[in-house]
Amino acid sequence: MRQSSDIAVEVVELGKNYGPVRALNSVSFSIESGQYYALLGPSGGGKTTLLRLIGGFLRPSAGRVYLHGEDVSHLPPNRRPTSMVFQNYALFPHMNVERNVAYGLKLLKAPPGEVRDKVERMLAMVGLEGYNRRMPHELSGGQQQRVQLARSLVLERDILLLDEPLASLDAKLRKDMCLELKRIQEKVGITFIHVTHNQEEALTVADRIAIISDGDLVEEGTARDIYETPQKRFTAEFIGDNNVLEGAVVSVSDGRVTVDLGFARVDVPSHGVAAAKGDAVALSIRSELLRIVEPGRDPDPSWQLMPAAYVEAIYLGLTISHLVRLPDGTEIVARVMSGERSGEDFEPGREVTVGWPGDRARLHVA
Repeated sequence: MRQSSDIAVEVVELGKNYGPVRALNSVSFSIESGQYYALLGPSGGGKTTLLRLIGGFLRPSAGRVYLHGEDVSHLPPNRRPTSMVFQNYALFPHMNVERNVAYGLKLLKAPPGEVRDKVERMLAMVGLEGYNRRMPHELSGGQQQRVQLARSLVLERDILLLDEPLASLDAKLRKDMCLELKRIQEKVGITFIHVTHNQEEALTVADRIAIISDGDLVEEGTARDIYETPQKRFTAEFIGDNNVLEGAVVSVSDGRVTVDLGFARVDVPSHGVAAAKGDAVALSIRSELLRIVEPGRDPDPSWQLMPAAYVEAIYLGLTISHLVRLPDGTEIVARVMSGERSGEDFEPGREVTVGWPGDRARLHVA
């Protein structure tokens, strides 16, 4: 047995090879019971491989999987306290909604009365009360996904694995289902592990997020941690809309680092990053933190400022992205709410100053 009873999942140095190809490197992390945990990253990064290793659909090449402290690395899926929601709905086309949801319970030889009661309760929970006799082809994509969710939840396993469950839905329905998934997870109180490449989806549902790329766990934290204070450059470039600038450390003093960008020197907090004079580093600044002003009109004495040339404004409805070009040719974006005036009167090619609050940039060792 491992860990305490409040840890639902622990993976230790977990790896998976397909012949000479390494799909997952030595990954370790733990998930608390009742947590909504997202595995987020680009396609082909190892997220689904990791999920299937936890569920027992794949055998690890290295490392161990512990569920509630028990080593289950050698156990098949049906002997683990998990159930799975797949990307494709995987409903039996010849069975109606009720029979699809009841299928797993009948395999377990549950009494008919118990099956009927549990199915009714689960259909009500996922918002499909009264849909018992509908056939899969009579349902929308969102409704089919709800049926699959009910079929997994009705087994009353305490760890639910979701493999890109919303990938087949359109944008509006995906947003609605994100909120629905979070509501259901909070109601049933079990552990959800949700694989997705969609950052908005992960930020909406997850209590904690693990960034997975190239078979590695890049970074882990709360949604706010991952978005606002990324520790790794990959995270900064993958999550949200970050501007990344490269430079070299000029000096380090009292938790502040002076970085030479080639055309300007800026002073940023180290946030615990170990950097020494001469190190190649990168700075990430969220696009919504940048502001554009006329040269000589400094927004605040504490701001870090750089010269730039205005390029264009891109209207995106809720926001406007203002594109500027730095003296080294790098193009960066300042994003503002559509009702906020910042750069609307600038003509392409006009010299401007771009800046950000002095403590809001993140330092990354290159």
